[in-house]
Order: sequence, then structure tokens, then C-alpha cells
Amino acid sequence: MSNEEKVKIFKAFCDERRIEILELLREGEKCACRLLEELNISQPTLSHHMKILCDSKIVVSRKEGKRIYYIINQEGSKKAKELIEELTDKNK
Repeated sequence: MSNEEKVKIFKAFCDERRIEILELLREGEKCACRLLEELNISQPTLSHHMKILCDSKIVVSRKEGKRIYYIINQEGSKKAKELIEELTDKNK
């Protein structure tokens, strides 16, 4: 994993609003419209946060008609866990 990819993962976790989004997505897939309602934020703000989360590969999106749905990517989540272990385990 490149340093650029590592930075993207950490960037995804370094904002309070993105943590809130991840907590909501732990419940399962959600439409952007539902996230907007639950977070009470503007659409451009949500788009900004979702771009960062998707760039990190911790969240993936899919489009269905005019709606966009987001869900936690289990593979991306696994890589984030492995990265923390790699950077903090003195035996690696």
C-alpha cells in the first residue's frame, strides 16, 4: 500500500462528521437522501465527506436511478485495520 493510500484512509477518520456517517452506515446501506435527513447537513457538504470516504475505499457507492446509496466496504475496512496494526506493531 502506498503512502498516498495510507493518508486517504487516515483522512477518512479524521473528521467528526465522517465518523457520524460511518456510525450511520454501520446499520447498513443508506441512500444519500437519508444521510442528509439524519445529519441535517447540506448536499454539497455530504458530497465532500462521501468523496473522502469513497476515495479511502472504506465506503462504496452505487447509483440506482437518481439515488446514490452508500455502504461500508468490508474489504476497505479490513485494510484500514491492517494499516493501523502495521504502523503500531513494533514487530512488523
